[in-house]
Amino acid sequence: MLYKSFKDKKLSWLGMGAMRLPTIGDRGPIDEPKARALIEYAYHNGINYFDTAYRYHDGASETFLSSVLNQYPRESWYLATKMPGHMLAYEHGQIKGLGYMAQETITSPAQIFEDQLERCGVDYFDFYLLHNVCETAWDFYTNEELGVVKYLLTQKKAGRIRHLGISAHGRPALIDKFLTKYEGCFEFAQIQLNYLDWILQDAAKKYEVVTNHGLSVISMESIRGGTLADDLNDKAKAILKAARPDDPISSWAFRFLQSLPNLSVVLSGMTTMAQLVENIEFFSKDDPTTSTENALLRQVVDTLTDIVPCTSCAYCVEACPKGLDIPKLISVGNEMQFGKGSFVTKYYTISAMTEAELPSACISCGKCNVLCPQEIDIPAVLKQFTDVLNEH
Repeated sequence: MLYKSFKDKKLSWLGMGAMRLPTIGDRGPIDEPKARALIEYAYHNGINYFDTAYRYHDGASETFLSSVLNQYPRESWYLATKMPGHMLAYEHGQIKGLGYMAQETITSPAQIFEDQLERCGVDYFDFYLLHNVCETAWDFYTNEELGVVKYLLTQKKAGRIRHLGISAHGRPALIDKFLTKYEGCFEFAQIQLNYLDWILQDAAKKYEVVTNHGLSVISMESIRGGTLADDLNDKAKAILKAARPDDPISSWAFRFLQSLPNLSVVLSGMTTMAQLVENIEFFSKDDPTTSTENALLRQVVDTLTDIVPCTSCAYCVEACPKGLDIPKLISVGNEMQFGKGSFVTKYYTISAMTEAELPSACISCGKCNVLCPQEIDIPAVLKQFTDVLNEH
């Protein structure tokens, strides 16, 4: 197993995510014998970073993962979990659960944190994150009266959090704004990072933003829920097999991530023993993609989705009489049209927009087209995006 330095720690470059532990049936409870075997195998084969969250597996992930890890010396493994602020709202002095948190009775961030320590049977968390800093979570995480960040910094000072960070599905500008507001408070950021989203979700820019703020990066959705392992089309597979015929398709996703210097942990939600064994083998050697291979990966991405070639120069914005953030809308539209992950994009990004900010606000005046260096028919693209939104 390869290891990366983080502060005073050596972290296994491959981390185990506990969101996709094996279950009984498609959506049943954790299959505990199978999940235990996975966690124990991971630990005994060099993985020391384990990631979970408050509501993974309907709230059972934290407890089960920690019950297995607690059989080993506490200093030999690192536990990461998250504050579920992305599914909470603070109104009139009270916290209200949203979505799958709607039935939870939450009185304060302290209640959640103390509950997590008890669930996990630990005195401290090695890594603790704000879960999904995004457009819809901004108000909760930044509310001065509630003081989420202030409270967690107090817990860090008390030694109950060793390293504080964020996870984020927000746009690059939102992540930059948040890290600027809380400059110096966080040490790492977990972002959706893989060679598809490097382009599709502008993960390249997110990686740059996090790095420029001096934070280490942890990747999530490293093979995009299996898309970059099992779901590539025949043309994409042929491109990769022609270049390295003996390598599994999934190895390209991990090798791409190995090419990024500021990446401390590559998380993978491994459900089967075969996946775990194969992934550990991938991270037994440092074999990053080359610049030539990264060009091949761009060809693969081109076969997966018809991406509108916006470069975010923003010339179009200057001419828009409605003041639309056209580059942002095109970027979000690219994600929505890909299909997988469109729910996340719609829930966390689109739902935070007003009617005046949506693509449907475009009046098709065409003034933007005159200024677009890429010669994109912007009104047509925004009309197509509006149709996609109406279908979901």
